[in-house]
Amino acid sequence: MTIECGDSSLVYMVRIWCKAEDYWNVNWDLTENGKRLLDREGIEIPYPQMDVHMK
Repeated sequence: MTIECGDSSLVYMVRIWCKAEDYWNVNWDLTENGKRLLDREGIEIPYPQMDVHMK
């Protein structure tokens, strides 16, 4: 579910169901593996930027 549309991003909410004692390991593994998947597919996380040209 998209929870926010930013200037250069879409923010998604991901809910995790697991045993309470596994929560942080699952959370960090999902974050790390998600980033690796984005990198492998050539998907970059956007960020606001401004180019200034001076003459």
